[in-house]
Amino acid sequence: MGAPSSTYRVQFTPSFTFADAAEAADYLARLGIGALYASPMLDAREGSTHGYDVVDPTRARPELGGDDGRIALQKRLSELSLGLVVDIVPNHMVVPNPWWEDVLEHGQASRYARYFDIDWSSGRVLLPVLAEDAQDEPGEHFVRVNWRRGNTELNYRRFFDITELAAVRVEDPEVFEATHREVLSWGVTGLRVDHPDGLADPGGYFRRLREHFDGWLVVEKILGPDESLPQSWPVDGTTGYDALREICGVFIAPTDTFAGDFHEVEHSSRQQVVDSILAAEVRRIARLVQGVPFEDACQAVAEVMVNFPVYRSYLPEGLRHWETAVHRAKSPAARALDEQVRADPHGELATRIQQTSGMVVAKGTEDTAFYRYTNFVALNEVGGSPDRFGLSPHEFHQRAANREAGEPNAMTALSTHDTKRSEDVRARLAVLAEIPDEYLAFEAAMTEKHGISEPTLNRLAWQSLVGAWPITEERIGQYLEKASREAKIATSWVDRNAEFDAEVAAWPQKALNEPEVAAFAERIKAPGWSNSLGQKLVQLTAPGVPDVYQGTELWDFSLVDPDNRRPVDYAVRRELLDRLESGWLPEIDDSGAVKLLVVQKALHVRKRGLHGFRPLNAEGPAADHVLAFERSGVITVATRLPVELAQKGWQDTVLPLPGPEWTDVLTGRPASEDLASLFDRYPVALLVRGES
Repeated sequence: MGAPSSTYRVQFTPSFTFADAAEAADYLARLGIGALYASPMLDAREGSTHGYDVVDPTRARPELGGDDGRIALQKRLSELSLGLVVDIVPNHMVVPNPWWEDVLEHGQASRYARYFDIDWSSGRVLLPVLAEDAQDEPGEHFVRVNWRRGNTELNYRRFFDITELAAVRVEDPEVFEATHREVLSWGVTGLRVDHPDGLADPGGYFRRLREHFDGWLVVEKILGPDESLPQSWPVDGTTGYDALREICGVFIAPTDTFAGDFHEVEHSSRQQVVDSILAAEVRRIARLVQGVPFEDACQAVAEVMVNFPVYRSYLPEGLRHWETAVHRAKSPAARALDEQVRADPHGELATRIQQTSGMVVAKGTEDTAFYRYTNFVALNEVGGSPDRFGLSPHEFHQRAANREAGEPNAMTALSTHDTKRSEDVRARLAVLAEIPDEYLAFEAAMTEKHGISEPTLNRLAWQSLVGAWPITEERIGQYLEKASREAKIATSWVDRNAEFDAEVAAWPQKALNEPEVAAFAERIKAPGWSNSLGQKLVQLTAPGVPDVYQGTELWDFSLVDPDNRRPVDYAVRRELLDRLESGWLPEIDDSGAVKLLVVQKALHVRKRGLHGFRPLNAEGPAADHVLAFERSGVITVATRLPVELAQKGWQDTVLPLPGPEWTDVLTGRPASEDLASLFDRYPVALLVRGES
């Protein structure tokens, strides 16, 4: 089975089931989608709105329609020539679950004891579930303790710092078979593998998975700006955060106005993580270090993980990343740690420190530093680099050509269920890089009136407000509550600051009633729309398999989850699509119909098959405001940096076209090389040879 032409991500919830997806399938087919890309479909905790808390991997989730509903969905997709891509979660399961309960009842004698990554040296499983420690009862193969002890004493591996998600040992063939048998029997088009960095041996896991599955295989691997997938992994590519960084970056103006020392913030954030919420993991690893005092080993383990330049290494692959981390560590014991890891790169010490480094980076960088370093939050994205402003068209072309040459079937994305903010929020915030002084003056004036006392949250709040405008008090309030607690500066999830929490909760009502906020949001709205259309058209036609996150075929101004899991109104989208199919050319307005036009036209062009990659360059005074390339006789043209462009106009700038008779499929009109003419209706164009 080959890769789909494109995917459309849906988030299954108790209110959006397999039957609901089947009902929406004809709309997706009309839109031009190649495959439905589903959030986890295996049985999860009751009421789950994301499905990553799997409770039983041996059956489709009954709450969503069970196996009958899953079969009916696949039948409907097949009738419409749509594929099915399923998100799977090999790293962890939610506890309690039937296997876990058997372990708690029978201890090491349980047939499932090897299924979970438990340190049995104490003889019992520590369950941090109580408000205060219970009386230790000798007859139990577990002990219940105060919930605060989990971060320092937990003796089973988990998903990040979530105690309810216990790690599964899929490196064991029996465990792999038990957890994968059901989903591999479904005959799906593709699999999206969640969080491979938590696995003991990701490469070995993917090689085993490939023995059982020959379809499209993409992995949620977060790559740094200068990092590549390990070449030994038999996969098609990542889930697209690397492409997101590049596509969004080319629409951001280079500026140093918002510059700061991100790496200092990142380092201190990671250090706080290893000293607090991941202390139990550090201590478990340190006990494996030989010939070094325990506290020294703890310090060395923590320092190495804090200093990783990427999420993790995969020794012997990624040796240079491991060497960098060791070199940056100041503890003398780091040298002993290095020697022991190198001596046995597949041993338990090497394995556990690599598994855990990804947790440190994710919790320290994504979930802490990105909420603390808030100078310009359009760059604070999963896999992003807040210290790198803008990406030149030349660098974009190089990276796109590399993707076409090396991983043409990798997924590309602009919004996901994990992005810190949706693509259209990011596109609007990109405008601020063109008008930094104007924005900072606005922020200063608003802060004087209604500032939040913690400066980094204050900056985040004003940017989020204008980026997601219009937004309700409830939505921005819930977002700021999460952001303030993730930042762990003035308050946190574990140690609440009631006075500060009350200040944050009161802010939305005051800020939303300021007319200057609406005025500034209106100021950046139109250029934000231009950026949105440009980055969407580029994503849908550039190398890789593009994913459309649910609902983002119209404007979508969502913030981080759970805001981005709100219900999608497919009735509105069907109505607009009906009009587009009759030849309607919408205005660029609040309805977002123009984005739907771009998505529908680009997806249908893409289904013809796009191959190769040839950069095209404009000529003239405004040439820097164009991003263009050709693939299989299809030319993508997008406007960039629209504020500066509006000040000087296109003047005599042209895009020389290879050969005569090109038609813009967005408008149906013959294409002109004169960019003022080409872009007189929309800031993007999609050209094909001959008549439309």
